[in-house]
Amino acid sequence: MHKLLWGAVLALMLVGCDAPREQVTVHEREAVPDNLSAWHVVEAIDGKLTLNERVVPYDLNTALFTDYAHKLRTVWMPEGTSAAYGADDFDYPVGTVISKTFYYPLAEDGSVLRTDDYSGDFAGSGLNLERVKLIETRILVKRDDGWQALPYVWNDQQTDAVLEIAGDAKRLKLVSTDGSAEEFTYVVPDFNQCAGCHADNHTEKAIRPIGPRARHLNKEYTYQSGKENQLSYWQQVGFLSGLPELSGVPQNVNFKDTEVALAERARSYLDINCGHCHNPNGPADTSGLMLAHDEQDLRRLGVCKPPVAAGTGSGDRRFAIVPGHPEESIINFRVESTDPGAMMPELGRSLVHEEGAELLHNWIAGMPGNCSKS
Repeated sequence: MHKLLWGAVLALMLVGCDAPREQVTVHEREAVPDNLSAWHVVEAIDGKLTLNERVVPYDLNTALFTDYAHKLRTVWMPEGTSAAYGADDFDYPVGTVISKTFYYPLAEDGSVLRTDDYSGDFAGSGLNLERVKLIETRILVKRDDGWQALPYVWNDQQTDAVLEIAGDAKRLKLVSTDGSAEEFTYVVPDFNQCAGCHADNHTEKAIRPIGPRARHLNKEYTYQSGKENQLSYWQQVGFLSGLPELSGVPQNVNFKDTEVALAERARSYLDINCGHCHNPNGPADTSGLMLAHDEQDLRRLGVCKPPVAAGTGSGDRRFAIVPGHPEESIINFRVESTDPGAMMPELGRSLVHEEGAELLHNWIAGMPGNCSKS
C-alpha cells in the first residue's frame, strides 16, 4: 500500500527530472562527505533544488527565527522503517536524515528580501534557484548512538554545498517591502554550536530534532497532491506509527494568526524559540525561567521573577515579566537586543525579530496584575 502511494507522490514530486537519481545515501559517522550532494537528499539539478525519492517536505506551526531566512525542511527514513509517535518527541529510526535549507528570496539587485511570501520560491516541490539565494543546509542524521549534526554551506554558483565544521559567516543586505535596507552578518553555526540548541536535555547532552515534533507538525501542508495534515500524511507514507486521533494530538499555533488568543500565540513563539533551553532539563535550567509549552507556573514562566544572576543580560530590570509593563521586563529587553552579551536567543540571529518582539510586547502589556509585593 505504501509503495503504491509513494509511486503517486513521486510522480508529482519529480516532474521535470528525466535523469535517474541516485538513492539517498547515509554515510558513516567517520566518513561524512565534503559535499551535500553526496547525500542525495536535496540537490541542485537543472536550476532547481530538488527533493529525492521519499524525501518529504514539512513545515512548523511556528518556526524558530533565523534572521528572516526562509527554510525548506525535509525528512527521509530508510524504507520499511518509521518513527514511533510520542506526544513530546518521536522515536526516529536509525538512518533517518532530516535536512533544513536556509535561503532568501532574491531582490533584483542581488540583495536578499525580507518577506513572508513563499509563493515565488518554489518550482514544483523544490526551490527555483533563479529566485532564491541559498545559504546553508543543515543535516541531522540518526546514528546507532544518537544524532549527528552537519552544517553545509552553499557555494556562490549554487551548484553544491560544502561541509564547514567550523561554521561560516556571510555579509548580506536585507531589503524590506517598503524599500528600507540593512546590512547584517548571517552566521552559520559551527559543529559544537549545534548542540547549543539541539541538546535540549542538559543532563544527557544528546542532540535531537527540535522542530519535527507532534505539536509543531500538527498542521496542514500543501503537498503537490493537495492539502493534508502533516502527521496524517507521514502515517500514510509509512513515516509515522502509533499516531492517535488528531483531536488528542498537541498543537502549537501560528504566532501570526490574529484569530488565536494572544497568550497562545506568545507561548507558541516562546516554546519554539526559547523552550529548548528554558525547560527543566535544558541548558538554561539553572535560570529558573521555564518557557516551554507545558509550563503552567506563572513564576517559573517569568511573572515577577527576578533573575538568578544580574548583569548586562538583565538590562537593569528587576523581573523577567512585569505584567502590563514590557518596558520594565527582562524578556523584552533581551529579545529586542542585538548585544551578544544580552540578546536571546544567544545563537541563530544577528537581527531583532520585529514581529516576535511586538508579539511579546503586546502580550505582556495586556497582562493583569503587578509586582509590587515581589
